[in-house]
Amino acid sequence: MLTAKQRELLHFITVRLEESGISPSFEEMKEALDLKSKSGVHRLISALEERGFIRRLANRARALEVIRQPEDSVAAPRTRSADNVVPLRPPVRPEPANDVVELPLHGRIAAGMPIEALEGQSTLPVPAALLGPGEHYALEVSGDSMIEAGIFDGDFALVKRTDVARDGEIVVALVRDEEATLKYLRRENGMVRLDPANGAYEPQVYRPNEVKVQGKLAGLLRRYH
Repeated sequence: MLTAKQRELLHFITVRLEESGISPSFEEMKEALDLKSKSGVHRLISALEERGFIRRLANRARALEVIRQPEDSVAAPRTRSADNVVPLRPPVRPEPANDVVELPLHGRIAAGMPIEALEGQSTLPVPAALLGPGEHYALEVSGDSMIEAGIFDGDFALVKRTDVARDGEIVVALVRDEEATLKYLRRENGMVRLDPANGAYEPQVYRPNEVKVQGKLAGLLRRYH
């Protein structure tokens, strides 16, 4: 079941696609729904995508495709499906365009020894093309333990929020519910190993109950001064 805001946004996107064939920008969606920031739009888009109502077109920054509508939608023609969701007619594919998402910026995260992270209220503007489906946040990297993976001090890690990851993926790991670090995740002999990408640092080994995955690396943003 969709919330009122999710339903409102889905309707707005549908109308714009039918009228022009181009999905609205995040700024236009923010204004149409009277939201305070684009991060709110991003959360709504991610929720609609996860529920199978819309789809982002790969490698196209502002391209949304509406897949289906709620049963009580006024869109026509429509037929009842088994799961009480009404498929839309084949959508018009929008042209690619540029857009920016305001991601929550949760402070600095260690690429060396763990430090406190996941704090702060600021945001970071990020090209939407760098992000895939799901909810994301940003962390500023501190330290040099991941330089062999191309991750440097001062970079911004773009992180997809998740609590699961496969071995070999770069994750944000919360250690002992206190400190977070950016490392390769490995599991061996019933333990969790957080591996750096710098020969000067040793792996960190913890019991499984001491480590929680807070997200996995989705991209990097680097500023040149």
